[in-house]
Amino acid sequence: MKSRLHHSARAFTLLEIMVALAMLAMIVVAIYSAWYSIVKGSAVAAKAAAAGQRTRVAMRTVQNSLLSACMYAQNQQYYSFVVDSEGDYSSLSFTAHLPGSFLRSRKFGGAEIRRLNFTIEDGPDSKKELVLRQNVLLMDPDRDEMQNPLVLAHDVKQFIVEFIDPNTGDWTSEWDNTNQLPKKVRVTLTLGDKFSDRPQESMVGTVALVAQPVQGVWQMPMGGLGPGPGGQQVPPGQQVPPGQQGQPGQQGQPGQQGVGPGQFGTGPGMNNFPAGGIR
Repeated sequence: MKSRLHHSARAFTLLEIMVALAMLAMIVVAIYSAWYSIVKGSAVAAKAAAAGQRTRVAMRTVQNSLLSACMYAQNQQYYSFVVDSEGDYSSLSFTAHLPGSFLRSRKFGGAEIRRLNFTIEDGPDSKKELVLRQNVLLMDPDRDEMQNPLVLAHDVKQFIVEFIDPNTGDWTSEWDNTNQLPKKVRVTLTLGDKFSDRPQESMVGTVALVAQPVQGVWQMPMGGLGPGPGGQQVPPGQQVPPGQQGQPGQQGQPGQQGVGPGQFGTGPGMNNFPAGGIR
C-alpha cells in the first residue's frame, strides 16, 4: 500500500488579521484626509475668489454710476450731489444719466435719468451691507425698492467717499457744495474676511467726473418754427439754429432765420446754442 501524504496548510492568525485591518484603516484615513484637505482648500479658494469678485463688481458699479452723473442748473433740488460721511461709512446720493445695461434698468421702463442712493445698512446677520436704491427723477422710490434694495456687498468694513478740497488740495470726506459736481471722487471699499477677524485688502478707485452742470438757459425747450410779426418765413424742412428766445417781431440778420413770438432762433445779440443736450 502506498502511504498517503498529508499536507498541512498554514492559516492566518488572529493577530495578523488585526494588523492587516489596522494598516488598511490607516491607509483609508490618510486617503480621506488628503481628499478632505483638497476639497476644503478648493472651497476656501472659491469663497475668496467670489468675495474678491463681489468687491470688484461693487466698486465697478459705484464707478460707473459716478461716470454717468449729471446736473442741471434749474430744479437743482432734483440734481443735488449729497454725501454724508460718518467714520468708516459714507452715503452717496446723486442723479445720473444711466445706460440701458445698468442694474435694474428694465424695472424703470427705460427711464434713463434716475437718482441713485448708495447707503450702508445693517444686514440680517447684523453685519453692514452696501445697498443701492434707485428712483426715476421727480418720483419717490416705490415700496419694492425701499424694502428690497439691490445689495452690492456684504460684511462691509469700510465705504469711504472722498473729494479734493479746492482750498488745500487734500482729500476730504466732506462735500458741502451740493449744487456742484466734484471733479474727482475717491472711493475706498473694504469687505470683511469670513475666515478671520481681519478685513480683506481694501480696494481704492478714483473717478474723474466728465460731466459739467448744464446752465439754465440751455434747458429751455425748443419751440415751433414759423413766421412772426416782422419775422421771415422759415422754409419748409429748414431748422432754426438753437439759441435763446427771440423777441416778438424781431427779424434776424441776413443769413439768419427770423423768429416770431415764442419762437427760438438767432437774431441780433443772440448767442448760439452751446454743444450739449437739452433737458
